[in-house]
Amino acid sequence: MQLKEFSLISPVIEAADVFQAIETVIPFDVIDVTLCQTNSVEERKRKLPSQLVVCLLIAMSLWSSDSMETVLKNLVNGLSRQWTRLGQYWKVPNSASISEARHRVGCRVMSKLFERVARPLATPETPAAFLGGLRVMAVDGTVLDVPDSKANARVFGYPASRPGTKAAFPKVRLVMLVEAGTHLIVDVLVCPYRISERVRAKKLLRSVTQGMLLMWDRGLHSYAMVQATLATGCDFLGRVPANVKFSVELVLDDGSYLSWINPDGKSKKKGGTKIPVRIIEYTIDADGEQQTYRMGEG
Repeated sequence: MQLKEFSLISPVIEAADVFQAIETVIPFDVIDVTLCQTNSVEERKRKLPSQLVVCLLIAMSLWSSDSMETVLKNLVNGLSRQWTRLGQYWKVPNSASISEARHRVGCRVMSKLFERVARPLATPETPAAFLGGLRVMAVDGTVLDVPDSKANARVFGYPASRPGTKAAFPKVRLVMLVEAGTHLIVDVLVCPYRISERVRAKKLLRSVTQGMLLMWDRGLHSYAMVQATLATGCDFLGRVPANVKFSVELVLDDGSYLSWINPDGKSKKKGGTKIPVRIIEYTIDADGEQQTYRMGEG
């Protein structure tokens, strides 16, 4: 399963506004502590301090079509004095120096920083963020091309192709937990292409809690997923594949009906028992053709 029409959009916004927002969500001292914990602080005074490199990496995703030097200029002009501290005669380094600084800081600090600051931010006033008092969350996946290097090929792998051919690029699979009202990514797993997103999606349940409504597409439906979600105290609403059959136990006034999700063989051996579920059927008129879908709620 893949996110539809997934693309990066360059925001039309002033640099100062963007970096004021970054400073609000990611305080300077949080970055400082994270750098120390991951041993990513430079040992001597450099033209590009580690704190500035971290914010540069964030900014590069906001201005993905611009050069690193241009992004760095915007960054220095937009950040507060607490961030910059660069001196009167500071000049923007060349791309080679910036690449060296990025390599010096490494990726571990970015991963740890994400773990520290990524969280739901919607309030009851945020449009479409809550349903029936529950915070709406969604889990889904996509795949992205990565540079065709030996390291990426070894770690992430290539997608299948015709005999005698090879895909142009290795692919990385992303599985994400997103807050629906804000589109904020709250948790994410980056994994090799060969690993099923159904397997990785279960691990994202570490970030759901009671008071949330977790939504997923039909590719993630399984007894194990439902059982694990309910064990967190989180409610769920997910599409159901057409080949999954349900017995009608009780028809409700709104036309939905109560049924059961039966355990698969593996879950049954582990003591799994059937789980009550409400099935909602609805029809969509797409280009003059009516299509019926089903969703399970629990």
